[in-house]
Amino acid sequence: MQKSNRMKKEMDILQMPPPGISCWATHEDVLDNFQAEIIGGKGTPYEGGIFHLEIKIPERYPFEPPKVQFTTAIYHPNVDSAGRICLDLLKMPPTGSWKPCWNLSTLLTSIQLLMAEPNPNDSLMVDIAAEFKHKRSDFISKAKEWTQKHAVDHQKFVVLYTIVHVPEALVSTIMLIGVTAVAWVESVSWGS
Repeated sequence: MQKSNRMKKEMDILQMPPPGISCWATHEDVLDNFQAEIIGGKGTPYEGGIFHLEIKIPERYPFEPPKVQFTTAIYHPNVDSAGRICLDLLKMPPTGSWKPCWNLSTLLTSIQLLMAEPNPNDSLMVDIAAEFKHKRSDFISKAKEWTQKHAVDHQKFVVLYTIVHVPEALVSTIMLIGVTAVAWVESVSWGS
């Protein structure tokens, strides 16, 4: 019962998510599994990308942290090839810093910050961490390449720009807004 009440409160919080983050329950009746999107931050190698995450809420939540992993490939020292994330907030004390007062919004904001500021001293991917420390330009180049390959929905861009005739200047904004914008795009006549 406590978990159920807590998750309802968290759903209310997620109605006004932090900038660049969206999160929703995969099933409205069961609040155990969530999907999230984090938009790559401006000025980072992940800019322009939309990164998908899967969140599983454990039975003992909030006394135990959720299980979170990227489902979009990301070139990052703190994320392994399976999408697992090395972040203190995702671990129980004494090795981690999870507290029952944290919520999904806080957690997703922390992941967004980790994307912008990797922690090479607590990495899952040692080779990427070394590259981040010693060959930063190579790291940035590869992270941008992976973002373009895995996190930018080029097909959605083509549909919005060429088929629906949305002005090019609005396409990236609409893509960042996501699902909410689709209904809006379909309701507007773009003068085709």
